[in-house]
Amino acid sequence: MKGKDYDKILRIKTEGEQVGFNSSFHYHRYEPTPYEYLTSFFEEYKLKKTDRIVDFGCGKGRLLFLLHHLFQTKGIGIEMNEEFYAEALSNKWSYFGNKKKKVEQIQFLLCKAEDYSINPHDNIFYFFNPFSVQIFNKVINNILLSAEQHIRDIKIIMYYPTDEYIYLLEEHPSFLMEAEFTVPLFNEESREKFLIYSLL
Repeated sequence: MKGKDYDKILRIKTEGEQVGFNSSFHYHRYEPTPYEYLTSFFEEYKLKKTDRIVDFGCGKGRLLFLLHHLFQTKGIGIEMNEEFYAEALSNKWSYFGNKKKKVEQIQFLLCKAEDYSINPHDNIFYFFNPFSVQIFNKVINNILLSAEQHIRDIKIIMYYPTDEYIYLLEEHPSFLMEAEFTVPLFNEESREKFLIYSLL
């Protein structure tokens, strides 16, 4: 199914990419994960209704709306771009429509990823290469601190991961790679894949 079709089903608008660049080289341009890749992956990797997903660099909110549609999961999107944040909020009201009681199941925050205070209920963290490995490391440390304070199962999901992201988690004593899913039509050497790491 094409992206436009899923946007129509979900009553949201998430197509397009960011025009121009961010003021800091640490933060990368917005580009949503293709719907066909997400649906292929989440057909294999099922989520639970009790999961709470954090999407760092969520853009217009595509991932969270799709996962709520598929699994009824709660989620929070972290976005530093004011324009995308406003569009995510608009999508939220459009997606939920007259289901006002469910509207708080998806939230968006306008802030930098490293400034987000990890919620004790957050247990799945999604990254589509949104920022430099330096910022990634800060976010991982925030996740670990939260895990020490509130013990729970934690997963890191990365799509199109950089070598630096992979190296950081592979060498980290607290994480173990649980699974790898290569997007259909691509070979195993491609970066078009999802990696799942579990907190030990």
